[in-house]
Amino acid sequence: MVAVAAPNGATPLLAVRGLTKRFGNRVVLDGIDLTVTPHETLVVIGPSGSGKTTLLRCINRLEQPDAGTVAVGDERIGERDGRPASETYLARQRSRIGFVFQRFNLFSHLTALDNVAIGPRRVLGHARRAAREIAAAQLERVFLAEHMDKRPSQLSGGQQQRVAIARALAMDPQLFLFDEPTSALDPELVAEVLDVMRDLARGGMTMMVVTHEMSFARQVAHRVIFMDAGAIVEERPPEEIFTAPREERTRRFLAHFLR
Repeated sequence: MVAVAAPNGATPLLAVRGLTKRFGNRVVLDGIDLTVTPHETLVVIGPSGSGKTTLLRCINRLEQPDAGTVAVGDERIGERDGRPASETYLARQRSRIGFVFQRFNLFSHLTALDNVAIGPRRVLGHARRAAREIAAAQLERVFLAEHMDKRPSQLSGGQQQRVAIARALAMDPQLFLFDEPTSALDPELVAEVLDVMRDLARGGMTMMVVTHEMSFARQVAHRVIFMDAGAIVEERPPEEIFTAPREERTRRFLAHFLR
């Protein structure tokens, strides 16, 4: 496919074109167009029900869009040679996209180490020892070296979410999707997860983050998108969108957070 130029002129790592999704008669995504360039952090904000989570799930093909395309690099997700991809091929494509959910989705019977190692073993085909070495390195990266042998029930919510981040990192993704990763956490645990995400952004990880953490968005994002009713209402650099939003819908939404 022909690469579409990103806003800053760079070739995008992620290119979404005309993405549309309906649930019954309700249009949840209405022809979304966006790009994310390598090493960029794009933050998506908006009210509940605006389509943010569905957008991420369609990018990763956890939801099948009704129309539009998603490309990571020069490959369309969900397709192979112009035809629908098999589940095996789609799993390989998904391995290029890390996804951290609101809920941690860890295996309760496995240790933190084995929760992280399972992807490199089963999807990437690494031997058990090599997969565990990868897992240990990623758990250390998210400051959990002392908790590798604990099961999820022995970890705090913030620690479990960091295990989930390490699990995604262990797959060596090109693109990281975060779907409100702190929304299920007690307030005192939010900072430890955001600190890890800041480190990833500073390290050049390409990230698309759905969040209500406006201070994080202001500090880390290169661009911020405001969504409402399944559409992108406004897209600007963080200082501009937070200090002087152009659209009345954006102003009303941000008024709840920036008093």
